[in-house]
Amino acid sequence: MTDPGELMEAEIAAQPEAASRLIARRSNVVHSLRALGPRPHAGVVIVARGSSDHAAVFGRYVCEAACGRPVALAAPSLTTLYEVDLNLEDWLAVGVSQSGRTPEVATVLSAYAERGARTVAVTNEPDSPLAEAAELTIELGTGPERAVPATKTVTAQLVVMAMIAEALGPVPWAAADWEALPAAVASVVADPDPADRAAEALAEAGGLVCVARGYLQCVALEAALKLREAAGLPAEGWSAADYRHGPATTARGDVPLLAITARGPAAADVDALATRWREGGSRVLRLADERGAELPYERTPSEPLAAVTAIVRAQQLALALGRRRGVDPDRPPQLTKVTLTR
Repeated sequence: MTDPGELMEAEIAAQPEAASRLIARRSNVVHSLRALGPRPHAGVVIVARGSSDHAAVFGRYVCEAACGRPVALAAPSLTTLYEVDLNLEDWLAVGVSQSGRTPEVATVLSAYAERGARTVAVTNEPDSPLAEAAELTIELGTGPERAVPATKTVTAQLVVMAMIAEALGPVPWAAADWEALPAAVASVVADPDPADRAAEALAEAGGLVCVARGYLQCVALEAALKLREAAGLPAEGWSAADYRHGPATTARGDVPLLAITARGPAAADVDALATRWREGGSRVLRLADERGAELPYERTPSEPLAAVTAIVRAQQLALALGRRRGVDPDRPPQLTKVTLTR
């Protein structure tokens, strides 16, 4: 029997090496994607659930910016429950699942292929039903993930989404940015103290709101999920823009805010919301690529790739808070590693 959170901690620590191995395969992955055709695709649709859905949100941003074509997040129930017939001729469909064993994701990807889409599976299990349903499989190669909350597979999925974007068109990062990314992740892994201090500040919180915008919106969504899974904390993830449309009424002294930013066009909007929250008497914790932030992480030259490093810091926070609140982050109650939705 392992100590509480021991598995999750080890899997967080494995991420620099996992990212490095995946990045070493980048040229082959991008070449395989470009060979899939047609070029250009009419559009892209991404099928996922759970943490993989947050990687899909990231994929939507980077892929749409790269290809200049619509990128949609699938509505799986329209296929599995309502039997809606879609026309996906010349579209690229990407199924994302850590295990590749969520029946819903594999079923929808197969249906999209029948409706004309070219199909790609992004999974840690190359022999899974999802991989069998796809023309091309991109294996994450992170090794087994034993803690229930996904960590290293999530960051690997973000890396692959960025590679897919590269295959589709111009992107705002270069080879040097890829080379620097594992070291940036390693710097966070090597310094868990900020997460421990933030967990102490949130120990008695009854809830938390996580906000970001643009390329880092996926981090807010994933941070909230990890805090719910690993720490049992009722947390919500929002776009800073969406949060202003009604939910901002929850801004009050007993609900802390986690404001997530990277240097780029979206940071000012998130910072403005954080200032408003602080002026209302609420605690604000900043997860940012700045040394003065409560949860700092190393700055990367490319704003989109900062999402990878920021998510690792959020994972550390969830782990530390779970331990502080007496929850075993490895085995949250009522959760299993694979959720068999249909």
